[in-house]
Amino acid sequence: MEIVLSGIRPTGNLHLGNYFGAVQSFVQLQHDYKCFFFIADWHSLTTHPKPENIRRSVKTILAEYLACGIDPEKATIYVQSDVPEVLELYLYINMNAYLGELQRVTSFKDKARQQPDNINAGLLTYPSLMAADILIHKANYVPVGKDQEQNMEMARRFARRFNMMYGTEYFIEPASFHLSEKAVKVPGLDGSGKMGKSEGNAIYLADDEQTIKKKVMKAVSDSGPTEPDSPKPEPIANLFSMLEIVSAKSTYDYFNEKYNRCEIRYGDLKKQLAEDINKFCSPIRERIIEISSDEAYLNRVARAGAEKASESAAATIREVRSIIGFGA
Repeated sequence: MEIVLSGIRPTGNLHLGNYFGAVQSFVQLQHDYKCFFFIADWHSLTTHPKPENIRRSVKTILAEYLACGIDPEKATIYVQSDVPEVLELYLYINMNAYLGELQRVTSFKDKARQQPDNINAGLLTYPSLMAADILIHKANYVPVGKDQEQNMEMARRFARRFNMMYGTEYFIEPASFHLSEKAVKVPGLDGSGKMGKSEGNAIYLADDEQTIKKKVMKAVSDSGPTEPDSPKPEPIANLFSMLEIVSAKSTYDYFNEKYNRCEIRYGDLKKQLAEDINKFCSPIRERIIEISSDEAYLNRVARAGAEKASESAAATIREVRSIIGFGA
């Protein structure tokens, strides 16, 4: 049976870029594939978060993904640290991962530059842990962004190396399932690039109405076009992209015509955009609040997910141990 596996990193609240970039795809995938979604709390240790931050992030992300439509009856959603078998496979993979190849990984070099005082072994072996997350369920497909393709190639390499070393065809070489081919790219509010937490240009699904309005009204704009039908500079094109995503077509057409006639009032556009974003986010925000307040439900979902994931992981580890030579 085909399996889709996806990691969900605990780095805080989901924003509109996450929602349109990945979450919608995850929600759809759960209807077509056997899915394992996990909250990657072990991965977060590479930045040394405080215990209370880990606990809060795990709860927040679980509530937000459930609010967005991931159904624990259809997909297995679990917390990474609830499945210790992952760490055992991580150990076996690390025993056959070489220093030089790990040091050449782009994400390691980037992180090392970003946190020069905290270049830990977890950063170096991130591809090994990611591979363990994937291979523990013998995943066929992994939905990832283009920026994770090198790590996916490492996962395939580790699977291939294990098979060659032990003369087996046990591990499948997982294929990348690129979300970006279907996902909508949501621009940031700073006039360039895409929406993201680290860029500080995001609108979060949990933001209240006033927060969203303030963020939108501060979005980068300019003094307006000086010639009819002139091209939109990137900051203005971004505002229109947001309109296209969350507003009615008639709204987009109205402001587009105003722009082409040099009659645009950005204040009016931003007010309408803020209203439409709030209209979109409001039901999700209410659901997030409702789910977050139900500790018993969150615990039940996490516990049930851990049981399903552990069953799958334990079967893999039993077979891997036997192949390596451990056990009776």
